[in-house]
Amino acid sequence: MFPKEKYLRLGELLIKEGVITQAQLDQAIRVQRQEGGRLGEILVRLGFLKEDQAVAALGKQLNIPYFSLGSDLKPAMDQNLSDIIPKEFAIKNTVLPLSHTLGSLTVAMFDPLDLILIDNLRKLTACDINPVIATKSDINKAIEKFYGKSKIFEEAVEASYDIVSDDTIFSGVEVTDEELSLDKLIARAEEAPVVKLVDLIIRQAIDEHASDIHIEPFKDRISLRYRIDGKLYEIPPPAKHLHLPIISRIKILSKLDIAEKRLPQDGAFLVRVEDRPIDLRISTVPTIYGEKVVIRILDRSSVVLDLARLGFDGKQLEQIRKGINAPYGLVLMTGPTGSGKTTTLYAILSEIKGPAKNIITIEDPVEYKLDGVNQVQVKPEIGLTFATALRSFLRQDPDIMLVGEIRDLETSQICIRSALTGHLVLSTLHTNDAPSAITRLMDIGIEPYMVAPSLLLIVAQRLIRKLCPDCKEAYEPTPEQVGTMKIKSDLIYKPKGCSKCNQIGYRGRMCISEVLVVNEEIRDLISQRASFQKVREVGRSFGMQTLYESSLKKVEEGTTSLEEALSVTVGIAD
Repeated sequence: MFPKEKYLRLGELLIKEGVITQAQLDQAIRVQRQEGGRLGEILVRLGFLKEDQAVAALGKQLNIPYFSLGSDLKPAMDQNLSDIIPKEFAIKNTVLPLSHTLGSLTVAMFDPLDLILIDNLRKLTACDINPVIATKSDINKAIEKFYGKSKIFEEAVEASYDIVSDDTIFSGVEVTDEELSLDKLIARAEEAPVVKLVDLIIRQAIDEHASDIHIEPFKDRISLRYRIDGKLYEIPPPAKHLHLPIISRIKILSKLDIAEKRLPQDGAFLVRVEDRPIDLRISTVPTIYGEKVVIRILDRSSVVLDLARLGFDGKQLEQIRKGINAPYGLVLMTGPTGSGKTTTLYAILSEIKGPAKNIITIEDPVEYKLDGVNQVQVKPEIGLTFATALRSFLRQDPDIMLVGEIRDLETSQICIRSALTGHLVLSTLHTNDAPSAITRLMDIGIEPYMVAPSLLLIVAQRLIRKLCPDCKEAYEPTPEQVGTMKIKSDLIYKPKGCSKCNQIGYRGRMCISEVLVVNEEIRDLISQRASFQKVREVGRSFGMQTLYESSLKKVEEGTTSLEEALSVTVGIAD
């Protein structure tokens, strides 16, 4: 159907259009000779062009129309296309029916050279196949939208109304959800529509790259929200009467007591999505309208455990690496909950671990499992606290110890003493900036003469949303917008919104940080019990970049917006 010679000249077409260089094409051809595969896919994998550029060029070469999400990739309505190509076939083969006219079916494919698939489509549909080309990711999103999460959601909700029809009226008496027997509650939680609803809520959150799911009951409704890149977004919720069955289903999965509604409970379970293991941490709390559930999603495959890719600039990265490669001392990460401290610590461990080092951690909870690292989970109910574990650690011949959080005097004393006796200790504190960590240690009860010689480095950080690279817009800020801020770039960027970022304008997060290196001058200030303002002043004289300055630098680089930078650093601007 499509001449092979044309496909082999794809690289020439890309060079002619100025998309890639001859050197990049030569490199891709060398890789193709060694490993095999399609040239376009290799160019995308090497980062020389984007997936949509490769597919658009292939479409032009083969004289096949290129369709994209949000414009052309929309199946016709009222043609029963979902019956012509079933959902299972569409997902398995990454194809999407677009229109059916006079025995001809237009189908979106990412590989129109797959003649076997086209032949299977012809047999399945009894139609002539008219292929158009689109990216794999666009087709997958369009499949979900067409066959649909929303459609499944609506069907599940409608079916769920039938579940409660015999519970709501009994002998002419209205029975509320709270009065249901435990047996009925379990039965309702195991009904197929409720199972489907819970699966859908979790799957959709994972697909949207959410970090948390909030299911909250109110007087006459349920609120369903996803936290995506640090922000909560409202999602169309199920009906109010489904609250108890949904909560019960989640409790059954996480092995919690479904009869206990008066006390908070914590649980967990594991799901697999496309062979990716994803941990779900469950927390329930009783509210006046019923139990609220928060599901924390821990997708190990999406976490970047590479210090160089977290957002630190060159100088900060150099300072951090110098500190974590010291033979002993205390390195502290500070910031509020959800500021990425644990991820940074895991990235540090991933960088410095090796067969020559014995690394032990004590965490609450252990969020990600690291190969080659001995990780211990806190269990206060049996007496396994940070302090008791740390005392045992010292008999385990450790080189490096990670303490999830310094919470009290005993834990901080053991950390400081360990740092002074030949161990590298990594831990976290909840403070707003780096200099405040010194004051916090002394407030806990550690004497300055122990803090000064033990501290190596303090890193304060926040997470800031990154602008979507596919739709961000450049503009020249007005003097009113800039105000007193020292922005060196004439052009900065703002969010717009596209199909790649779900019309949000942001995609992913990175850290902004301040790194305080504890040198002799800082140690003298600690010994004198100097204020954190004085410590900050001296730290800045040695080149410490504040969180505010770090955020403005990201604005200048075009990786975030001015509004996002100010929203994260408000109250700590200098």
